[in-house]
Amino acid sequence: MRKVNRTPFNMDKRPVKERRVLMPIAWSLSFPTAWKRNLKINKVNMEGLKPPYLLLCTHHAFIDFKVTTVATFPKRLNWVVAIDGFLFGEWLLRSVGAICKRKFVNDIKLVKHIRYVLNDLKGIVALYPEARYTLIGTNAILPASLGKMCKMLGVPVVVLNMHGNYLSQPQWNLTQRKVPLMADMTQIIQQEELENLSVDEINERIQKAFVYDEYKWQKDNQIKIDFKDRMKNIHKVLYQCPSCFTEHQMNSDQNRIWCEACGKTYEQDEYGVLKATSGETEFTHIPDWYEFEREQVKKQILEGTYHIEDDVRIESLPNAKGFHVLGDGHLIHDVNGFRITGDFDPNFNLIREPLSLYGLHIEYNYKNHGDAIDISSLDNSFWIFPKTKKDIITKMHFGVEELYKLAKKKG
Repeated sequence: MRKVNRTPFNMDKRPVKERRVLMPIAWSLSFPTAWKRNLKINKVNMEGLKPPYLLLCTHHAFIDFKVTTVATFPKRLNWVVAIDGFLFGEWLLRSVGAICKRKFVNDIKLVKHIRYVLNDLKGIVALYPEARYTLIGTNAILPASLGKMCKMLGVPVVVLNMHGNYLSQPQWNLTQRKVPLMADMTQIIQQEELENLSVDEINERIQKAFVYDEYKWQKDNQIKIDFKDRMKNIHKVLYQCPSCFTEHQMNSDQNRIWCEACGKTYEQDEYGVLKATSGETEFTHIPDWYEFEREQVKKQILEGTYHIEDDVRIESLPNAKGFHVLGDGHLIHDVNGFRITGDFDPNFNLIREPLSLYGLHIEYNYKNHGDAIDISSLDNSFWIFPKTKKDIITKMHFGVEELYKLAKKKG
């Protein structure tokens, strides 16, 4: 029987600059896509800027990495990459300059590695602070510590705000669509400004530069997407009917989404706009539906009725050698946060109180094993797959964010 390697990933190993021999490979993988998609990069306040600097990127789809490579050509990069990204091959990822990170965990070692790249290697660090692909084409919550880190690092801050990437391959349906790409690359903070800017002012600049809405961008630019299945599986995100308010009874296919409870049906046109097939159209703009769901979750939290519970399957990812199936367990998420227990071990008790998580990493049908949430510690990542409840992970993502906001407000 093969021995299972559960030694935690070596987070202490220093990053290296992207090996020069691998740079032409990265360019050959990235530029053909950029040319095919007619990528346009609008650079603002970038003239004369040389490394080292911190590059903060919006996060939409896997194609983000190709756009980032083209935008920074011919410079070498160091990338902050999640632990599951290292499953592609640890040696290769380290050789292209990757720095490993577990999502939504405060990790001082990561900051040290970033400082080393900037101060000693004089490089560019590409960081995706949203920490997951956008769920519905709008910007996600950013960590409050981001401004503090930028001030401490003391290097220029650049934001790469990308457009078209989400529309090309949304996480709820990974089939590629042909969509033109664009990106705004802006130096938002010059090095000499950092000393006089407060952490709040730095965060405010970052937040402003990170605003995006892919459906608005599509409509404003009249980008036609005639892909037949452009709404298929979007019910995993839009899980609550805005007409009868029933949760987890939505379904979708081709260009339609409908409620199994009341029958209300909506169609999306080729420019991303929704319209009900009969009766009132509650939301023509898809992100508005998404924010409606957030408000419903917040309302349940304030009323004390927010509660999600299910039997789950639990896997762990301690290192880049692969996942280990731990076994079955039980999940509860309510106003007190997460409590996840394991049938396989009476001592397995994963608890996360509201203030310990500002965001939640979720995946739809992860590696064809089902929907999952990922909760990490410093030396392990636990992937939890609900077994019986339908389309609950998006609601848990809202729950985590709103519980954190309310807990932080209460102090």
